[in-house]
This record gives sequence, structure tokens and C-alpha cells, in this order.
Amino acid sequence: MKIAIINGPNLNLLGTREPGIYGRQTFEDFLKDLKGKFPDIQIDYFQSNVEGELLNELQRAGFSYDGILLNAAAYTHTSVALGDAIAAISTPVIEVHISNVAAREEFRKLSYISAKCVGTVTGLGLKGYELALRYFL
Repeated sequence: MKIAIINGPNLNLLGTREPGIYGRQTFEDFLKDLKGKFPDIQIDYFQSNVEGELLNELQRAGFSYDGILLNAAAYTHTSVALGDAIAAISTPVIEVHISNVAAREEFRKLSYISAKCVGTVTGLGLKGYELALRYFL
């Protein structure tokens, strides 16, 4: 089984960025632990702060992976293009958010990708990625 994790802007700063919201663990450390829990699953990771690079990665992975975990971060609330890309690919996508976006600023309650995803995991910290991965098992 092949799973792609695609993270959007500012998620490269996990561990130092607003630790009260996002925690103190880096994504690299979390990913190492996640791969250790699922040694028989190929887990590939991509992060970019650039919307176009996220689109390219969705299109690249979108026809050859068994599942995609996408945390589009702030682009969730602004990018019609990411929603269109999810609709255009055959690989199912789960939207993941570390924080509970519904309990934050009003603009975060709008998602241009939710309706194109098979599901959403939000507000459960980094554990949300593991739960989303388990869906594909």
C-alpha cells in the first residue's frame, strides 16, 4: 500500500510555530514514528509553501497511490484550484487539520477542498494523520 502525505504552507515550522495550537513535535519526528507504526506501508511525504507545487504533487500522486492525506493549511480556505485538483484525480483524499478549524477564526470555517475529499479529520493534533491513514487500511 502507498500513502502520500501532502502538507501545505507553514507546516514545515511545526514544533516551533504556535506550539499552543500545533504542539511542539516536528513533523519529521512524527513521520518517523508513523512509519515505525506502519512498516509495511510506503508513506511518502511532501511539503510546500507554494500552491502550484501542491497542485503538481496532487496530480503526480493522484493516479498511483492508494490514498492521500492532505493538510492544505491556509490554502484550504482560499484555493479553488486545490479542490479542482482533488476532483480531477482518482486517488481518494482525506483532508487533515491539526487544529480544530471550526473553533478558530471565522474564515477558517470555509473549506474549498472538503466536498472533494472522502472525509475530514480535524482538531486531533498530529494523531489525525494516523487516524486518516487507518481509514485506508
